[in-house]
Amino acid sequence: MAPKTNGQNDEPHVLLVDDERDIRDPLAAYLSRNGVRVSKAANAAEARQTLAAYAIDLVLLDIMMPGEDGLQLTGYIRATSTIPVILLTAKAEETDRIVGLEIGADDYVTKPFSPRELLARIKAVLRRAGDSGGRVQAEDSESYAFGPWVLKSGERELVDQDGVAIPLSSGEYSLLHALVTRPRRVLSRDQLLDLTQGRELAAFERSIDNHISRLRKKIEENASDPKLIKTVWGGGYMFAAEVRKL
Repeated sequence: MAPKTNGQNDEPHVLLVDDERDIRDPLAAYLSRNGVRVSKAANAAEARQTLAAYAIDLVLLDIMMPGEDGLQLTGYIRATSTIPVILLTAKAEETDRIVGLEIGADDYVTKPFSPRELLARIKAVLRRAGDSGGRVQAEDSESYAFGPWVLKSGERELVDQDGVAIPLSSGEYSLLHALVTRPRRVLSRDQLLDLTQGRELAAFERSIDNHISRLRKKIEENASDPKLIKTVWGGGYMFAAEVRKL
């Protein structure tokens, strides 16, 4: 896999959720050509998986979808994060647009729309999000227990069973937090770079391996035979321990 560049890391990462492929694919291609990194989802279940796996900057969300619709998904996003949401709506859905704004959507665009106008709306919403507080993910204040360790998100601190704090760099903390909050899931280097926002690590994904190596020396009983952070050959890494929220 080619290394990520700083330019790629600086691109906003947008999640496009629409069950109509003839809208989803051309729109994703247009945005990708214009400096936006795009992940696609055909339904709410796929969207939730992507939101859990990546640090998304903005969600483009179709209201009318089978099963869990766009309004329900907007409510979930707003309850769990501060990620901006732009609704894609049909002209006849005025009531839904109002409800969407009331439950926390940031803007809406009526179909059929101009991709150029949508791109301008995306940039405007991202500017407002940056002015009002920067990165989109909601702040985590939970504590996570695993093995003899507790990771305290509020304090950004790792302590042992005696309460003694173990020094972690900013990059090491971000990487451990990404792993601990997604236990027993294989996370690729690309996903880990995205979840740790890349900018705290070096530009190349090899830095993930270096940070993993340093983390293992700090938290594993035997760093050469790791039991907590497992390497998945060809896949990435997995946090193998049971994790409990405190």
